[in-house]
Amino acid sequence: MASIEDLRDFIVEAKSKAYVGGGTAQPPSRAGARDIGYQRDRWRYLDSYFGGTDFAGQETVWFGEDARWAMNYFGHVIRPDLIDAERAGIVIKTALGTMYREKRHFLGGMQYRHAYGTYIDTSRGDTQHFSGREVIFVDGEEAYELDYRGGLIVP
Repeated sequence: MASIEDLRDFIVEAKSKAYVGGGTAQPPSRAGARDIGYQRDRWRYLDSYFGGTDFAGQETVWFGEDARWAMNYFGHVIRPDLIDAERAGIVIKTALGTMYREKRHFLGGMQYRHAYGTYIDTSRGDTQHFSGREVIFVDGEEAYELDYRGGLIVP
């Protein structure tokens, strides 16, 4: 049985290798989904999402054959006059990459200034149960938002 620290470390590793690290797309697990996965030893991670400018998805972690953790999210560009999906993605990947590398965690407490906008991620809770929000401000205006929540899956 893996510890909560092992789970958290794997989540950070997998997130840094998948979306943020430009991971390889996998065949879709559901019609219309875009899937990016990562695996190490008995750990397996899948980020499966739908959409583009407005999008929804779920990340899941398995240990062996057992689903152990999941996170759902919905994000969208709310001010397309200030930022588009491509620039928002650049800001998010850069900010999250910095958080994973420097802070070795995946939940909130992050502010990152980028030429395209200021990224802020706030959350409450921990790996076991959490909710949070990430936003990008451009010229002092909220231009992008994403809400997320998740935690342990207990059989």
